[in-house]
This record gives sequence, C-alpha cells and structure tokens, in this order.
Amino acid sequence: MIYFVPTPIGNRDDITLRAIDTLKEVDLITCEDTRHSRPLLEHFGISKPVMALHDHNEAKKVPELIERLKSGANIAVITDAGMPAVSDPGYRLMRACIENDIEYTVLPGPSAILTALVGSGFPVHAFYYGGFLPVKKGKRGKMLTIAAEAETTSIFFESPHRILSTLEILAAEHPEQQVCVARELSKKFETYHRGSSKELFEHFSLHKAKGEIVFLIAPVDFKPLVTQ
Repeated sequence: MIYFVPTPIGNRDDITLRAIDTLKEVDLITCEDTRHSRPLLEHFGISKPVMALHDHNEAKKVPELIERLKSGANIAVITDAGMPAVSDPGYRLMRACIENDIEYTVLPGPSAILTALVGSGFPVHAFYYGGFLPVKKGKRGKMLTIAAEAETTSIFFESPHRILSTLEILAAEHPEQQVCVARELSKKFETYHRGSSKELFEHFSLHKAKGEIVFLIAPVDFKPLVTQ
C-alpha cells in the first residue's frame, strides 16, 4: 500500500491524527526535501527511513518504489507542504501505481488552494486552479487576461519576487479587476490583501511582499462588498 499524505502548509498543528498514525506505521517515507521534512517528523516522534523524491529524481526513483511496493512495503509520500502531486512531486508515482495495479489511498488534509479560496471572500461554487504563473511576462499576461475575463474565481501560486510585476501587468489592462493576495496562510503573519489590481499594485509598491503567496482573481462580474 502507498499513502499520499498531506502535511501542514505552515502551522504544524494542522496535521491530522490519521496522517501521524500513517507516517508512524509505514516502512518508508518519501520527502520532497528530507532536510525540510525531518524536523516535522521528529516533532511528532516519527522515526522512519526517508528517501528524497523531487522533480529532478522522481522519474528515476519511481521504478524502485514500485518494486518495493510489489515486494510488500508500505510507503508514505509527503512534500514540503500540502497535498502531494498538486504543484509538487507525486504525480508520476501515482500514475505508475495505477498502471501497475498498486493499492493506494490519498489522505485528506491541509490545502493552500482551498484555504486561500475560502479566505479570499471570492465566489467558491466553482473555481480554476492554474498552478504557478508563468515566469515570462508575455505568457503571464495572457493567463492573467484569461482569468480576468473568466466567470469563476482563478487561483495561482506566485513568488513574492514576482507578485509586484504580476499586479503591474494586470493593473495596466484591468485596473479595476478585484484580486486577493493571500500570504503566509496558517502562519503567525497570515494576511489577506483584497482590492483592485491597481490598489494592490500601489500597496505592494510601498510594502515589499514576503512569504508564500496564493494569488486569486475574482470572476469578471464580481462586485466587492462595501465595508464601513
């Protein structure tokens, strides 16, 4: 059996009891970055062999893991934060498990995507998740325009080093577009910055963005609440 186990996106207390029990019982834990995951495992008294499984070695490691599973091993897959395979390693391994008829289960748990969606105050009945925004400005601009004209909330991951550029691109074409910059979710300095793309561009021009960011774009017909 292989277990895909979500880990906290910031606050360690968000890990589930089932996740802890699973990680204590398996024979091997694969981690996106063992240096990042070891402190989390040690914090919960979990002492199991670990193996690095990341974007650069996943294709090479998958056959080895499949052979271990066929031999009867129980393996857990975790990443640095959140759900494995969602903009993180794990997708190739999941496909290989299906192809080789390996039994697997996915545990529910922390998700930056859903946390940011609910916290943004934007419509939640339907949404689009686009992963990380493109690095190149041209491709990023096209994706932002599509999101600004969409009828559902759009969610992206963005680097704190590029968020100002992203807001500038969007503000140039859609200055009144309602957006939300969700920062450091579940951590001490968690914040939700809401407003038009122009307003948030002006804000972050004066206040440098820090930490992990989820960037949300409201639907084209969204009307912001009038706060007192």
